[in-house]
Amino acid sequence: MSDYEAVIGLEVHAQLLTHTKIFCGCSTAFGKEPNTQVCPVCLGLPGALPVLNRAAVELAIRASLALSATVQPVSVFARKNYFYADLPKGYQISQFDRPIALAGHLDISTSDGTPDGARKKVRIQRIHMEEDAGKNIHDRGDTSIVDLNRAGVPLIEIVTEPDISSAEEAGAYLRALREILVFVGVNDGNLEEGSFRCDANVSIKKKGATELGTRVELKNINSFKFVEKAIKSEILRQDLLLSDGGKVVRETRGWDDVKETTFTLRNKEAAEDYRYFPDPDLPELALSVRDIEGVRHTLPELPADKRARFVGDMHLTAAAADVLTSHPRLAAFFEETAMLTGDGVRAANFIQSEVLRDAELHGSVATFPVSPTQVAGLLALSDSGQISGKQAKEVYAKLRGTKDDPKAVVSALGMSQLTDPAAVRALCEAVIAENAKQADAYRSGKTSLFGFFVGAVMKRSNGRANPGVVNEELKRLLGAS
Repeated sequence: MSDYEAVIGLEVHAQLLTHTKIFCGCSTAFGKEPNTQVCPVCLGLPGALPVLNRAAVELAIRASLALSATVQPVSVFARKNYFYADLPKGYQISQFDRPIALAGHLDISTSDGTPDGARKKVRIQRIHMEEDAGKNIHDRGDTSIVDLNRAGVPLIEIVTEPDISSAEEAGAYLRALREILVFVGVNDGNLEEGSFRCDANVSIKKKGATELGTRVELKNINSFKFVEKAIKSEILRQDLLLSDGGKVVRETRGWDDVKETTFTLRNKEAAEDYRYFPDPDLPELALSVRDIEGVRHTLPELPADKRARFVGDMHLTAAAADVLTSHPRLAAFFEETAMLTGDGVRAANFIQSEVLRDAELHGSVATFPVSPTQVAGLLALSDSGQISGKQAKEVYAKLRGTKDDPKAVVSALGMSQLTDPAAVRALCEAVIAENAKQADAYRSGKTSLFGFFVGAVMKRSNGRANPGVVNEELKRLLGAS
């Protein structure tokens, strides 16, 4: 067992869901041809002046409040100076010593996600606004280009205190953070497109010691799985290094997912290396109580509160509540269906077993194959006995991708369930007459044959006979064993 324990802090860059960039009117749409969404401001041309995007500020406030952070009445934009090909101005506009929000927190589950599982509070040190840099593209044969479409896209950086102790906790924090940002409409949570990116600061120290070890930054890891793997790998690397008498060097490292190891990128800069100073082209950002409270009143119910309500008020299992709050549009779909049916458990079961297989949930976008009204209508037909559970699935298959009424589909398919006892009794009598030997065997004590008779009646009725009525009539006609 190791003599060391890990100390981890995370820095998440989350793109704000605005239509235009933070300091100009260029589009933030993803995937366009390189350098087609640029202007003198995001190209850093001389004389071009930035103008702050109000929508980006409101989204930053929204995220801060959702994370229980204190929004500052005055924050300041600063110039972070460094030189790189994708940074045309030679500096990035960010916030340094006076960010938009301070002292938030996020509770994470450190067990299996159940309501009574272990909980841990991860403190959020600060949330600040900044612009994104461009992107270097190296997949064009022998040519590399700098694409500045992303330069100036609005971001918030969410920085934790070093409260995380393991790779698993880091993964839990990132999933919980992404969930909240998506639910409140701040970020689309798309790791593949780079709109949710994570840097991890990892160090180890002797167990029980108060002095922290040398911190190493793991940069721009694009999946939760790789974040966890990278942190585990880096903890092991530092442990082996110190145990062998070596010294951990402060640096920035990348993650090689093929070799499953971290590697050196560059020496880690200190704050003074960036020569921060207030941007002379941007005034202080002053926010009134009215500005902040106006945003607070627009916040939706947070996912943890929604899960608790689904379990407490609608009697869902913790697992079902977790699935149905995995996306805000899915939660809304379920709630509307539950309201229309009056039975949350029934709605939850059908949505999980049928609808979710055909739903598409990508980032902040979601599409469903049917509407809540169609699901509610279908369940009403099943619950009233007009169609069987098996038939409900067949009707659902016909409803997918249409706006058809379930009743109309049932009628068109000639699928209404046979519930009349006299009609079902006639079917049962015919089956028993055709299988006299099996009937005698059942009456002699071979009760396992009962399922054979049920199946034969259902087959004879083309699945239309109500199973409950079939059971009652067969028991009466076959008599006690």
